[in-house]
Amino acid sequence: MTRRGALLLMACLAASPAFALAAAGKTATGKAAAAAAKNPRAFQFGAIGHAFKADADEALLKRAIAEVNQEKPVFIVATGIKGAGEPCSDKLYAQRKEVLDESPRPIIVSPAGSDWTACRNSAGRSNAIERLNRIREVFYPDNRSLGAQPITLTRLSATAKFRSYAENAYWEHGPVLFATLNLPAKNNHYLQEAGRNSEFEDRLVANRAWLHRLFAMAQRRGVEGIVLFSDGDLGAHVEEGFSLLGGFSEKQDGFTQVRKQVRALAEKFKGKVLLIDNQGDGKTAPAITWHGNLGHLGLGAEWEAVRVQPGSGALFTLVDGADAAP
Repeated sequence: MTRRGALLLMACLAASPAFALAAAGKTATGKAAAAAAKNPRAFQFGAIGHAFKADADEALLKRAIAEVNQEKPVFIVATGIKGAGEPCSDKLYAQRKEVLDESPRPIIVSPAGSDWTACRNSAGRSNAIERLNRIREVFYPDNRSLGAQPITLTRLSATAKFRSYAENAYWEHGPVLFATLNLPAKNNHYLQEAGRNSEFEDRLVANRAWLHRLFAMAQRRGVEGIVLFSDGDLGAHVEEGFSLLGGFSEKQDGFTQVRKQVRALAEKFKGKVLLIDNQGDGKTAPAITWHGNLGHLGLGAEWEAVRVQPGSGALFTLVDGADAAP
């Protein structure tokens, strides 16, 4: 369901909650049945954009979880657990985990920059790293997803060298490899101040190793596609030389290295690579756009259901939306 569909559902809810939910369930069931009839290996997954991007309203996240579950996805990925203006408190983190755990279907959480990069302690000093570590403890205590029916994940933290990076996880469904990548918006948390960008540089090394591992595994197993979820838009799908940041003479692009790596790895990969992030403009309906075998879906505060059709030239399409031809 696109943002337009969500708005219609909200209107129905205001008039008759029972009718709206019943209608949504019937629509979702009909779409799933039609897709299965055409391709018995087809399935769909849900992606929730940053529900707190525009407003720190927990009801938005709850509604998004309820609505996307109506589409009967095999799993859901949610990126972002709080708004930038909300407190970086243990209490809020625990509260949001409870909300996410109520999802009937498996839900995988990927952190957004607003969850930790701007956090400060009582003295006004940055405690971003401490808060990121706390998020890891709360949301990634083991190798399972959240939700009432969790699935098993493989985390980067299972590797001794990168035991801190539990937020990076992968799982498979059908002939597709799915993975999360900690790339926060606002320039990948690259700091302009003098001195070593320790958090940025250490995470860059971890992400580089993670991407190499994912693509090597995908090649070895012969999967048809890879889907990468992140907060920031790394820009790998746009023309070479184009930048998502202005004034590069004054500001370094924190996504440069990971963008080059993803492009290089995708060029050698025979299947399709879909990048899903939180940087939709919020003005136009989300759509999957393609540049070669690299696809991109930018979400704002909305959610989308993505259909996967193994063996099809259109491996990834939106259940109810627009897609540019790959």
